[in-house]
Amino acid sequence: MAIGIDIGGTNLRAARISGTGEILDRISEKSAPDPELVLSRIAEMVRRLDSPEVAAIGIGVPGRVDARLGAVLSGGYVNLASIPLAQRLESLAGKPVLIDNDCNMALVAEMALGAARGRESIVMFTIGTGIGGAVALDRQIVRGKGTAGQLGHITVDISGEACVCGRRGCVETTSSGTALGRHIARAGLGPDVSVDQLFARDAGGDTLARGILEAWARPLRAAIDSAVAMFAPDLVLLGGGLGLAAHRALANAPALAPWYQCPVEPAQLGDDAGVIGAGLQALAAEATVTQASPVSLPSARLDPGRRAVPTRRAVLVNGIPASGKSTVSRGIADRMGWPLLTLDTVKNPFLEALGGGDREFNRTLGRASYEAIWSIVGEAPAGTTVIVDAWFGFQPRQVLEDHLRRAGVEQTAEIWCHAPGEVLAERYRARLDQRPAGHPGAAYIPELIELAKRAAPLRRGPLFDVDTTKPIAFDAITQWLKATIAADT
Repeated sequence: MAIGIDIGGTNLRAARISGTGEILDRISEKSAPDPELVLSRIAEMVRRLDSPEVAAIGIGVPGRVDARLGAVLSGGYVNLASIPLAQRLESLAGKPVLIDNDCNMALVAEMALGAARGRESIVMFTIGTGIGGAVALDRQIVRGKGTAGQLGHITVDISGEACVCGRRGCVETTSSGTALGRHIARAGLGPDVSVDQLFARDAGGDTLARGILEAWARPLRAAIDSAVAMFAPDLVLLGGGLGLAAHRALANAPALAPWYQCPVEPAQLGDDAGVIGAGLQALAAEATVTQASPVSLPSARLDPGRRAVPTRRAVLVNGIPASGKSTVSRGIADRMGWPLLTLDTVKNPFLEALGGGDREFNRTLGRASYEAIWSIVGEAPAGTTVIVDAWFGFQPRQVLEDHLRRAGVEQTAEIWCHAPGEVLAERYRARLDQRPAGHPGAAYIPELIELAKRAAPLRRGPLFDVDTTKPIAFDAITQWLKATIAADT
């Protein structure tokens, strides 16, 4: 047996699954945007479903997931990239945990027990709070370098709504459940109007309802046509809580390109697909581990007690300029003996050698220095823990996630350094004559004060808050680091 878990934007579902995919017991809870709250609810559901016969746990996670590394790279409505989900649940449950994208899990279930039985190549869209996607070729999930098949982020309108992925006009912004709610609201209808009521109104000749359904379905048809053109599948499946409704709505949005025709059908397993697929995937991975010889044992082995390959770790000492993070970083490095890398350490020699530059040049050099830091980390031996001192908010979050992935950093802890804007201004002003030409001057101080009002920690992994107007409690910080990031060194 296994426990399968499906994390959605609205609901968390968990079930005990037999080796043939039968649901033996099930639980559901409300989802939440707070990753720590989601983890605690999952852990409680696992506790309630667990039994001695349960061999492994599988979790379907929304967003970009590297299943091989067991890492959540990014998320949407529920973003779990800030916590080492698999490792922490393994520690809590004492059983191996496999994670994958939630739509991949659902497609595995549909291939085993549902609408994709006997099909070789399948594209699947899951329509819910957002839109997920998965692709199987020769009945194998397509993963690319680590994560692929994010079909909800096919662009259908380059000038459209902003998407949680950072771009505009993704089909998720037009054809998800959330988008349907926006279409309904913009048409002047109340939030209590359901999709079934829209179909009923449409059948009665209500042109307003027909317009809402078409606005919802036509971009999805465009995304389906694009996926068919890319993959030439045997079948396109529509799953998720609104998969059946989306399939019905597509009747008024037929495929337009005769080159790219493919059957489109609703998935058969409904909300059960995610938990069934997660359970089956976990059992398959555990069976592979059990049967492997010591010589051929895969590096991604599910083992709750240890990792086959030591991973790199990073302590992210975060804070805006003059927040005191350099003092904190040096104090941690002195006490823990870990190497320290800072933006200024890399950047300042170049500013001095080049004689400075304007602010845009300083920013460009900062981005290059940031990349250099993570390149150095990537060359460090496996098992290394590094301290990185930077204001991580000066670049988009995804830039950091990409650097961490390429550097092989699988565990982070964050030290958030802060002080009131007026204190930061005083500190910054006092250091103006100590900084190489090219750093922003006194004109930057009002901007710094405003930045202090809105700056916030990453909340990626465990977080330790440091008010640098008070004496730095280095003993407390080092004890915390030993209990978190250094626990398995």
